[in-house]
Amino acid sequence: MTDTAFPTEPAVVLDVVDLAVAFGGVRAVDGLTFSVKPREIVSVIGPNGAGKTSAFNCITGFYKPNRGKVVFQNEDVTGLRPSRIARKGMARTFQNLRLFHDMSILDNVRTGLHARLQENFIDTALHTPRYRRAERGSVDAARGWLDFVGYSSSEEAFVSELPYGEQRRVEIARALAADPTLLLLDEPGAGLNRGEKQTLAQLIRSIQNLGIAIVLIEHDMGLVMDISERVVVMNYGKEIADGTPAQVKADPAVIEAYLGAEES
Repeated sequence: MTDTAFPTEPAVVLDVVDLAVAFGGVRAVDGLTFSVKPREIVSVIGPNGAGKTSAFNCITGFYKPNRGKVVFQNEDVTGLRPSRIARKGMARTFQNLRLFHDMSILDNVRTGLHARLQENFIDTALHTPRYRRAERGSVDAARGWLDFVGYSSSEEAFVSELPYGEQRRVEIARALAADPTLLLLDEPGAGLNRGEKQTLAQLIRSIQNLGIAIVLIEHDMGLVMDISERVVVMNYGKEIADGTPAQVKADPAVIEAYLGAEES
């Protein structure tokens, strides 16, 4: 009897190696290196201007790094277009919400499904059975993700009609609709009150339970310490610490650069 070989899950879903990007001589990211395991929650923290969002933009293809590489699920994706990286299973949200204000909530979430839809131009033009099945499937999937994130308002409402916290839920639902292996959240707690942040923490854990790895940028240290398994700390574009929340919280360099600044 021969053993049947099954594909094994990669030990690391994301590997960022010596990443650097500069703008006009200013090094926004300078030698960032960290990795993310499957289903792991990693927070990237640091003062304003530390280079966190620039790092996210390099990882997701919005910026082309000057140095280093981004390896996603054992594939070098450095410098690929955002759409290609997204199709490989990496989704993100943005610090400034990028929802479509002239579309319904349901249709906003359905845009996250576009890479998974199978109909072609002819199907769409002729409204073939395959097109109709895909349309029904996308509506059902979008509703499912809205329910998953706890969205409670009308699915036919427009984004501009929603409170900020509900808009955040919609953006996360749209990212999840892309069926990611890795989800990057850029300041998901920004603008949320205490109760909404507690709900956000529960949602992030629920996403992790789906088997999705999560990397988030966040300024709320209570939220970071509560949900993170590892924390990467940046300052002036450089990585100054990488460890468990307890290790990072006790690191003198972190206290001086970031945590201590909040307490002063």
